[in-house]
Amino acid sequence: MEGYILLCLIGGLLLVGFVFLANAIRIVPEYQRLVVFRLGRCIGTKGPGIILLIPVIDRAVKVDLREQVREIPHQTSITKDNAPISIDFLWYYKVLDPAESVLQVGNFEVAAQGMATTTLRAVIGGIPLDDVLSEREHINTMLRTRLDEVTERWGVKVTNVEIREIIPPREVQEAMNRQMSAERVRRAVVTESTGTREAAINVAEGEKQAAILKAEGQKQAAILQAEGEKQAQVLRAEGYSVALEKIFGAAKLVDQKTMTLQYFETLKALGMSPSTKYIFPMEFTSLLDNFLGKDVKK
Repeated sequence: MEGYILLCLIGGLLLVGFVFLANAIRIVPEYQRLVVFRLGRCIGTKGPGIILLIPVIDRAVKVDLREQVREIPHQTSITKDNAPISIDFLWYYKVLDPAESVLQVGNFEVAAQGMATTTLRAVIGGIPLDDVLSEREHINTMLRTRLDEVTERWGVKVTNVEIREIIPPREVQEAMNRQMSAERVRRAVVTESTGTREAAINVAEGEKQAAILKAEGQKQAAILQAEGEKQAQVLRAEGYSVALEKIFGAAKLVDQKTMTLQYFETLKALGMSPSTKYIFPMEFTSLLDNFLGKDVKK
């Protein structure tokens, strides 16, 4: 009986020891930290790695250091020109001081979501509708700056804010559709007129180039024709020169009697005309002297 009681005591001690170790030993990942409270007082941040806690006395709160993203569902806001619009956006944050994020705010995510909603309405209330639709990046920056100013005292950094969807009133959507249609018609007309103008410019440019090429061709043809006539005249002059040289050379070899016979042939041709006239040149006797000799003259 005593042995059974002893075994029960040993088993109870082992069970208590196991529970003690299970509650005392914590393994903290790299992306987490433990904010440890000992008897209600914060003794600091522990981790990563193996952390030893005193059961019952120590209480640990896990804090995730990774960047988180949260969605703010559609919120109806009134713009500066009293136009109701519905906006939803995403906001990204990261815990920089785990202890402050636990000590300074009861439920950080709920508080941050409420702050994001009120900040959104405050920002949109100071911007006209047209700017809300066209300046998303500016609104994102304003939201991030204002949220970061509030969450900084909680040890949290708002890294980014992205508006996901903006839904304007139905009347504004219809007006935007009409404006878009008019803009497309205007662009089509501008494109068509630009095409017509460019076509006319291309045609005029082609005619100009054709006229230039035609004038250039006529110029080259005239130059070539003048060059040909020049060369032809030079060749004719050279031919006349050669012919005269040959005639002059042949004339040197012809005697006086041959010239006289040629002269008589010319007179014979003149006498064969219907209106025959007898012409006796003054040199007739001198021509006869070539054939008869100087005694006939005497």
